[in-house]
Amino acid sequence: MAQSNELYDAVIIGGGPAGLTCAIYLARARYRVLVVEKERFGGQITITHEVVNYPGVAKVSGAELTETMRQQAQNFGAEFLLTEVTSLRLDGDIKEVVTARGTLRAFSVLIATGANPRRLGFPGESEFRGRGVAYCATCDGEFFTGKELLVIGGGYAAAEEALFLTRYASKITMLVRKNCFSCAKSIADEVQAHPKIKVLFNHELQSAAGDDQGIKSAVILNNQTQESFTYSAAGGDSFGIFVFAGYVPNTVLLKGLVDLDESGYVITDNKQQSSVLGVFAAGDVCIKELRQVVTATADGALAACAMEKVAARMHEKTGLVPEVPNALRKAPEEPRASLAPEAAAAASFISAEMIPQLNAVFERMAAPLVLKVHGSGDDKSTELGAAMQELAALTDKLECQTVQGEAEDLPVVRVYRADGSWTGLAFHGVPGGHEFTSFILGLYNAAGPGQPLEDDLRVRAQALKRSFKLKILISLSCTMCPDLVVAAQRLSALNDKVSAEVYDLNLYPELRERFKVMSVPCLIVNDSAVSFGRRDLSGLLDYLDSLPE
Repeated sequence: MAQSNELYDAVIIGGGPAGLTCAIYLARARYRVLVVEKERFGGQITITHEVVNYPGVAKVSGAELTETMRQQAQNFGAEFLLTEVTSLRLDGDIKEVVTARGTLRAFSVLIATGANPRRLGFPGESEFRGRGVAYCATCDGEFFTGKELLVIGGGYAAAEEALFLTRYASKITMLVRKNCFSCAKSIADEVQAHPKIKVLFNHELQSAAGDDQGIKSAVILNNQTQESFTYSAAGGDSFGIFVFAGYVPNTVLLKGLVDLDESGYVITDNKQQSSVLGVFAAGDVCIKELRQVVTATADGALAACAMEKVAARMHEKTGLVPEVPNALRKAPEEPRASLAPEAAAAASFISAEMIPQLNAVFERMAAPLVLKVHGSGDDKSTELGAAMQELAALTDKLECQTVQGEAEDLPVVRVYRADGSWTGLAFHGVPGGHEFTSFILGLYNAAGPGQPLEDDLRVRAQALKRSFKLKILISLSCTMCPDLVVAAQRLSALNDKVSAEVYDLNLYPELRERFKVMSVPCLIVNDSAVSFGRRDLSGLLDYLDSLPE
């Protein structure tokens, strides 16, 4: 049989527990498998501060658990790629996964793209989104320190997030639509016993109202008596509303390609195969009663077993056997000889596992860049300077210069071209957490050639005639922030009239107060227009076009 180094036995879209488990099983069976993730490997569970119900593990953070899974898959030979999938071609024996970094070919595809929090649609939800209404306790809980909160939902996520929010809130009232929790009794009992939490069963939120200071009142319905009452915080203070009312599956790419149910979840058989042969789904993107890490891993294992059979059958049918690079059967790859030894040995900002991915990006950068770090001598400035020096030590495409002061909102790293002109990109703070990948993509796009882009989007971006100064306020723990950051930086790289400055909001409380920010990501245009929520490049262009001149 012919060997092929341009073909995979399986491509897995999504690097959460379901996708990583599938990768472990397939790689261990010596099939060539690639996991594609657009943000950070681990999925939404990485923002869960404590997992206590995963069999065999007494207590662990979501990030630690999934990093162990990723490392296990890598040690068996799985490959990983950080990029966004833009479209799918699922007909025929060889499927094609089109990404921002090229087209991938495989005998089978696993969809493990997860789901995002669902909005309820109550009056006031859109108006106060980002200024009182939130959907992620880890991302936004700190903004409500000392305030009262309403938590909407009665499932596992609502119960767990309510407990997490007690570290910030002065008081929490949970509104549960049914007459009991729909999660394990142990966590339900813990919620009800907590002195900061009051639970109202058979109650629903009808509306929220307030002013420029935030939410000041909410109308709550008792769905048994049909009586309503108005909730307000002590002393007339503003309060927050956290919504945990289920999820919406990330299946936009699949519409018209595989069968979905009325809610958009992928319909699968008992082997996790969709309506299209060779296309599988696992995890929160599927129809299921329980959405937990343990069910996601089970889905991934089932899918892997079926995908092994597909691969074996396709080897016989096509005569093609994907070639697994020998290096992947060894210990994790060492940094290349061109890398500075001290950077590989003492990586505090960059882990050894990141270096091969970074090498691939640096090799494709068409022009060198200068990372100019402005600091004030404080600890965070020192941390930023060390991180950028470490990054620049990996390649001759980057140079790091450190200066004291000479910029606003310190510490900040500004990205310049070799001729001294500013690219329009800046990061205020240290670009770690979920923003590390978006920072690297920003460098790649600024240096060229950048990520592939549809012709119509490129034309729209370059055709902007107005100047836009974009500030993107983020939290390093937020999984929704990178989409907006990447879109803004991509636009800046395409149009010199646009700048994109990212702020770690935890370091700049004055911006939080000035723009009344209580959720991330927050986009501020020309220091006036303020909006909240994730956007891709198309959505960002639509929003900018809608702003009055």
